[in-house]
Formats: sequence, structure tokens, C-alpha cells
Amino acid sequence: MQILHAPFASTPAFYSAAASLPKGRPVHVSGKSLAELITATSFSSQRQLRSAWFSYGDSVCSSVSPIAASSQAVSEVASQTAETDVLKALSQIIDPDFGTDIVSCGFVKDLNVDKALGEVSFRLELTTPACPVKDMFEQKANEVVAALPWVERVNVTMSAQPARPVYAGQLPAGLQRISNVVAVSSCKGGVGKSTVAVNLAYTLAGMGARVGIFDADVYGPSLPTMVSPENRLLEMNPEKRTIIPTEYMGVKLVSFGFAGQGRAIMRGPMVSGVINQLLTTTEWGELDYLVIDMPPGTGDIQLTLCQVVPLTAAVIVTTPQKLAFIDVAKGVRMFSKLKVPCVAVVENMCHFDADGKRYYPFGRGSGSQVVKEFGIPHLFELPIRPTLSASGDSGVPEVVSDPQGEVANAFQELGVCVVQQCAKIRQQVSTAVTYDKSMKAIRVKVPESDEEFYLHPATVRRNDRSADSVDEWTGEQKLKYADIADDIEPEDIRAMGNYAVSITWPDGFSQIAPYDQLQMMERLVDVPQLLHQ
Repeated sequence: MQILHAPFASTPAFYSAAASLPKGRPVHVSGKSLAELITATSFSSQRQLRSAWFSYGDSVCSSVSPIAASSQAVSEVASQTAETDVLKALSQIIDPDFGTDIVSCGFVKDLNVDKALGEVSFRLELTTPACPVKDMFEQKANEVVAALPWVERVNVTMSAQPARPVYAGQLPAGLQRISNVVAVSSCKGGVGKSTVAVNLAYTLAGMGARVGIFDADVYGPSLPTMVSPENRLLEMNPEKRTIIPTEYMGVKLVSFGFAGQGRAIMRGPMVSGVINQLLTTTEWGELDYLVIDMPPGTGDIQLTLCQVVPLTAAVIVTTPQKLAFIDVAKGVRMFSKLKVPCVAVVENMCHFDADGKRYYPFGRGSGSQVVKEFGIPHLFELPIRPTLSASGDSGVPEVVSDPQGEVANAFQELGVCVVQQCAKIRQQVSTAVTYDKSMKAIRVKVPESDEEFYLHPATVRRNDRSADSVDEWTGEQKLKYADIADDIEPEDIRAMGNYAVSITWPDGFSQIAPYDQLQMMERLVDVPQLLHQ
């Protein structure tokens, strides 16, 4: 067995790298795999070759014969090479939303390869079960892997990430398992906002998502009229003191109209309290999307909603009239100040077709004006349809009663847009501020901005503007420059809504750093070129 300890002088770098790496992982030395190195290396004897394979396979199996150890190592390397081939093939599939391949996105899970039998199985875990390109992903994954010459059978399983918010902070228990919260708003009554909210929710559900609707209009709740659940009263869980939502066709529903009180007659502060209670104490469970039907206006109720729940995105509803545009513009500005991205504009009651022509009875331009003035990327036009109005009164949403109709097709396009934009926002928010440990620099790329820059961790910590660092009465800086070590490093960075991050430091301090504040800090200018690669 002396061969196990014989020096491997011809390739010392290869031997030390291979022996130090853990089993079960692809081995790369100077950018080359183990198989490539062995192929490229000239061995003076079969004895050295067996020694190399055995050293890689297991450095402590002294009781195993060199031939057996060599076979085991060769099998492991072959398996790892096969896995590499599969991942390389899958990296040809590009996610259209993120603009990168599905391997880099981390979608490929539970990869199992048996090259001897030619069998490959893996799971594609997407960001949402309502992914509009999931069928394309599954088809392409089967095709590119099956194209490998040694593959006989491919088993692809599709799944989605567990529902969870991307934001940090102490969310109420009922909101902790909701991935995306989408506000549908118009800031003006009578434009069809509730119709859009309900049909959007059922469209998302039809795409495979777990969905809930929250009717936030206490003064005039619309949800009890627009849907027909068997149980029309909200129930209470006496032990947890929580609200159990009612359901209709798989979508969870909460409205003040289901509370047995009808419409509310109360002052603003009381309404805000009711909305807060209904929203935060409901047992929503796991939801991919919670659609909030916002009440008209930009007052206390709207601000309460935006502060209580971290809104992922907003959909703006308007009509062709100029008067609708004026009110909608106020709502868009409100969302802009609250750092909630508006992802789409729905122009309702746009047109109707008759005698082979398309007519615009209320004029044109309100929706496109919103898009142009505020830079909202997507505009959707809904036709005037008697069935759409009738469905709102019958208790069955139009997309359910006529899933192949023109209205349903328009909402399908809106649903795809919402899914894609929410996925992009979550990706941008989760990677907006990160720490590069090797460079000891905080990388910042603010959502909805192409600007990218780097900050020194000590600079970020010293610029904290909370009451712990700055006297609230005098404005005097309590945190001194020397109080923070130059080599301080953050322990954790998490997103807080669409406007800030929470940074945890080694001393236990949790710093809230808004993006606006980070953009004003002194930046690192002497950043190595490696950071931009």
C-alpha cells in the first residue's frame, strides 16, 4: 500500500488541490476540471495514475485496494462530469424576466444523474406557480438535457418557491407568508377599480397562484356583490382571536361587507383601525398574491394601508376622461412618494366595436397620458362590454364565466404583466444592497435605477441618522467617528420595503438605511475592475 503515500512530483499542484477538496463536489483547479487535468497530464506510469485517482477519491481508505479505489474515484468523477454536462445544457435556457440563465437564477434543484443508466432527474423551482413561461421552461429543459448523447431518460418536476415576503422587519403574523401584495387603485370612484381587482385576482388564480382579495373600502364594500361565496360571513378563531377568511372558487376573501355590518358609518381614525384589524389579523395562510382593492382617495386610509403592509406593486385604473386622469395622477404621486412601483395602467371602458368599426365614446388618451407622464411601462385597454358589467352584479367574475372571451384575454395579459413585474421587483429589492466579503465593500444598485456604486461599511455605519446616533432635539451627532472601527463588516443585510434596507452590525445594532440616504454617502472610487465583471 506504499503507493498511496508515494510522491506525485510530476503534478504537485493537481495532487494537493484534489486531495483537499470535499467529495461530491465538482473539482476545478486553475479553471479546469479534474477530468481535463488528467487528460492533459502526462503520467510516467500506471502506478502514478492510480495514485492520482485514489488520492482524489478518498485519502483515508487505506484498507481499500488501489484498483477498487480507482474505480470508485473514476465513477465519482464521471458522475460529476455528467452533472456538469447537464447544468451546462440547462444554462442555455434564459429567464426572460431576469435576463440570465435558469442555473444562475438558482432554479435547478435536486439534480440526480446516473450516467450508467442514462437517467437524469431534477426539479425546477420557479419564483411563482403562476410563472407564465413555466411550460416553456419544462419543455426546453427536457429538450436540452435529452440532447446529451448519453441521456436515455429525463424526469423534470416543476415547483415554486414557498410563499414568503422579501422584506425584513416584524410583519404581523397573518402577513408573514404572503409573497406579493398588489394594490389596485384609481383614487376616483366609478372607474371600475373593483371590477379590475376581482378579475385580476381570479386570473392569477387561474394561472396556478394562491390568491386572496382584501376589499379595503369600508364605506362602500364591493366584494360581497361581485362574488358569491357559500359562507357570506367572516368567522373568528376564538383561541387565536384571528379572522378566518371566506372563500369563493379557491380565492380567499375579506371585506367589511362580510362582517355582518353592511356599510360603515364612522370617522376616519376608526375606519383606519378597522382596516388594520381586518388585514393584519386574518389567517391568510400561504399566498402568492394578495390583491388589495384600494378605496378612492389619497387620505388616511390609503396611507395606513401602505404603512401596514409592504406593497410589492400597484396597478392603476382609469377611464378615458380627463377628469379621471387628474385624480389618478394624485394616486400615482402618492405611490411614488411611498416607493411603491406602479407596474401597469388599465384604461377601462375604452371602446366598443360595431358595424366593423371601433368607437371611442369617451375620447382617448387618459391611460396613455398616465403612461407617458409617469413612465409606467404597460397600458391595457378594456372594452365596453355589457357582460362585464353584468358579471359584477351576478357574483361571478367575467374571467370565470367566459374564460375564452376578449375581456378574459385582456386580463390574462394583465396577469402575465403583474407576475413578471412582481418577480423583477422582488429580484431587484433582494439584491439592491449586498456585501462583497472579498472586497469588503457594500454594493448598492437601487431598484428602478441603472446606477451601481460601492460604499465602505464604516461609512455606512457612521452615517446612521437614527435617534441612537443623532440627538432628535438638537441634531447633535452622538455617534463619534472613532466609535466605529474602520474594519467593521455587516453581519446581515435585508430589504425593508421598496425604500430601504436593514443592516445588522456586530454590536447588535440594526440600522435602517434608506436608498436615498445611501445615494448621498461618500462612495468608493478606487474599486478594482473585478467588481464590475
